[in-house]
Amino acid sequence: MSLWTAEEAAAATGGTAYGNWAVDGVSIDTRTIAPGDLFVALKAARDGHEFVAQALEKGAGAALVSRDPSEFPEGAPLLVVPDVLKGLEDLGRAARARTKAEIVAVTGSVGKTTTKEMLRTVLSAFGPTHAAEASYNNHWGVPLTLARMPVDCEYAVIEIGMNAPGEIAPLTKMARPNVAVITTVAEVHLEAFGVVEGIAREKAAIFEGLEWGGTAILPCDLEVSPILERAARGAGRIITVGDKKGAGARARGVTLSDSATVVQGQVLGAPILFKLDAPGRHLAHNGLTVLAVTQALGRDLARAAMALASWQPMDGRGRRERLVLNATDDQAIELIDDAFNASPASVAASLEVLSAAAPKGKGRRVAVLGDMLEMGPEAAQKHADLAGLPAMQGVDLVCTSGALMEHLDAALPVDKRGVHTANAEEMAKVLPGLLWPGDVVLIKSSKGSKLSLAVDVLRKLGQANAAVPKGNH
Repeated sequence: MSLWTAEEAAAATGGTAYGNWAVDGVSIDTRTIAPGDLFVALKAARDGHEFVAQALEKGAGAALVSRDPSEFPEGAPLLVVPDVLKGLEDLGRAARARTKAEIVAVTGSVGKTTTKEMLRTVLSAFGPTHAAEASYNNHWGVPLTLARMPVDCEYAVIEIGMNAPGEIAPLTKMARPNVAVITTVAEVHLEAFGVVEGIAREKAAIFEGLEWGGTAILPCDLEVSPILERAARGAGRIITVGDKKGAGARARGVTLSDSATVVQGQVLGAPILFKLDAPGRHLAHNGLTVLAVTQALGRDLARAAMALASWQPMDGRGRRERLVLNATDDQAIELIDDAFNASPASVAASLEVLSAAAPKGKGRRVAVLGDMLEMGPEAAQKHADLAGLPAMQGVDLVCTSGALMEHLDAALPVDKRGVHTANAEEMAKVLPGLLWPGDVVLIKSSKGSKLSLAVDVLRKLGQANAAVPKGNH
């Protein structure tokens, strides 16, 4: 079954189809486009119309454009609309209207992508499940995820993000979730919102799109939880998640080891014990949230907990791996790649994971931290305050990168202070030479700080040395 026929897409968008085509997917990037995809010529850093011919050469089934057909190769399969982004939004709404799937929408300052991936893993145990392969959670990412939704899927997980006020409401109204989730509210995007209460109100807008009788799932342990609860009053049901007595999904005990998290708790009165194949107290709450979703959907809790054990962290979000940094295999380190997102709350959670890690031999627990972005006027102090986090006591060495992280470097005790670099490029150059055999290395930063460059360098060294036959050098 095709995802979209020319007739269906034209009806959904009010556009004009040229050619009798059918497509199996939707793409906005010629670098990753697959044969049979509908290429959407969005305008971003460059105008997607410049790449239509290339997309068709690569086998695109058609292109969604807003220019005269005469500007494209003769006979090109096209869908012409007045505005390409609106056309994509219309496709997304039509996909939502035709599906019989249960829709789960997820937002939160921290943990929304991890929760989305956990939900993908768990719901796939119950039926065909659709979710974006990346963090497609903005004004084009949400309609793109919806437009890609297979007709026959039974579940779909839609991640919804924001950078400024007023962004979540139209996206959740497009997704119309049966279950809407807020993972947490933290000090992220303070430049746009000023105070955390403003962030809470924006996150709570996800409940505006809930289908009639739908379920709202939200944290109950936060100072701003009352804001979230008030916003969710129109939901058919509210399930709270947290540690305190009375939480619908409650963690009674969380045990962290070097490589796992074991959670004992209850979900809507049912006792539950589950294991995650990664350490992190924050992951325990993500897992409880996922189990709350499965309960809201009427699915078996024990089966969901078993499926949750097979979830693995994504690159940039806490994935752990062993890397060999020299050809003799005597300088292996363990890397914790968490270089996609950073806020005071998420840095604290990542440092707790690092402090629970078990270095090999004479190895150390090494934190490599890059700037936390969009922290507002108190950004310098928030970086310095990281030195006082309880988990910092278990860290042996802290290397910092960026102008804001210089404030943390200055606040650290001398015995914990490692190298400080002005930028990620410099850190990527010097980091390999600073590491010892057996080190456990956390790399944590906002995506815009580009500390993933240091991750890439370490991985390339590990891959190069893994390819060298041992004993033949």
